[in-house]
Amino acid sequence: PGIFRCSITGLAFVVNSAVTITYSYATWNTHLSEADQEMWVPAGPLFRIQVQRRVVQAVELPHFMCLAGDVDTSLCSIAHFKSGKMTLEKPDRVIAFSAGLSNPDFSLLGVVWRKLRSTLNSIPVHSLVLIFHQLRAADTTLHLYLIPDDKSLKEAIEKQEKNWNSKLIPKPPPFNRLFFGCTYRVTCTNSVEIMPEEHFPFCYKSPKEQQLFVEIYIKNMTEEVGFFMIDTRDETVVWRASLRSGGNSSTVTSAWCMVGAAFMKKHKTNLCSRMMQLSTILLHLRDANVINSDEEEEVKRQDTRQRKNQVLLELAEKKGVEAQEQLYQVLRMKDPYLISDLE
Repeated sequence: PGIFRCSITGLAFVVNSAVTITYSYATWNTHLSEADQEMWVPAGPLFRIQVQRRVVQAVELPHFMCLAGDVDTSLCSIAHFKSGKMTLEKPDRVIAFSAGLSNPDFSLLGVVWRKLRSTLNSIPVHSLVLIFHQLRAADTTLHLYLIPDDKSLKEAIEKQEKNWNSKLIPKPPPFNRLFFGCTYRVTCTNSVEIMPEEHFPFCYKSPKEQQLFVEIYIKNMTEEVGFFMIDTRDETVVWRASLRSGGNSSTVTSAWCMVGAAFMKKHKTNLCSRMMQLSTILLHLRDANVINSDEEEEVKRQDTRQRKNQVLLELAEKKGVEAQEQLYQVLRMKDPYLISDLE
């Protein structure tokens, strides 16, 4: 019995006894009809959950809606899909990053948000910008995605890009919240070719429904290239990043990493005492070549969790702003509730 949260999906369960819960991602486009899409927009991943009845007292379903300001949470519902039909249930609570439901019946479950014509262009969401470098493409070819902060969508895109032999480039998220229904424009400081066009109409689409990326072609990657994403309504910059050649190779790395560095410096004391899931964090950092196996073992050798966290933070600080940005992004992915609380 207790509260259990999945570090990969963000799902959380309150259970009254020992139980096995089986869950996986499902796709909205397979189940949400065209008629329902006119009225409802997916606001988080869709899950297929299997568990014996009356054991789970409550479930927390992740969502990517930004609740800052005067966001009307009454527009939020939980969608159930049974026998091909959708039923809706009002959540008991809607908080940052999740919607809670008590004594749930399980089937296909996910958070949806009601569309209103008056608010179509004012639905604020947490978002991600993903940049992939196609390793086997001519010169430097990048794929740039703008998506809601949906772990299932990000996983599907990463799987697709892996099949194309692409490498994810670490980057900061947009520093302003974005809005469904609005259009964003990508511009560069240098002369590059962007195809098919530089405008993103921001909406929720899976990779199977629509090609979500723009392709950026850089013939001679010999100097730093700055990228900007601009809100076309008022021409404000909502995201920026600088990419540069990785020495003798054509690998592109992110140089705009001050968000993570500033966060680590400001919250170092709290991170030392509150950072969890250290093994998972170390694994991600090692896979991203931020730390090596010896440095990973050095962190693990420490006597207490607080000391391990301190050594890891000091290690990232010594390695520079890019390492701190990587650590920040891993924490955003693995412990968004901690990051939200500190921010």
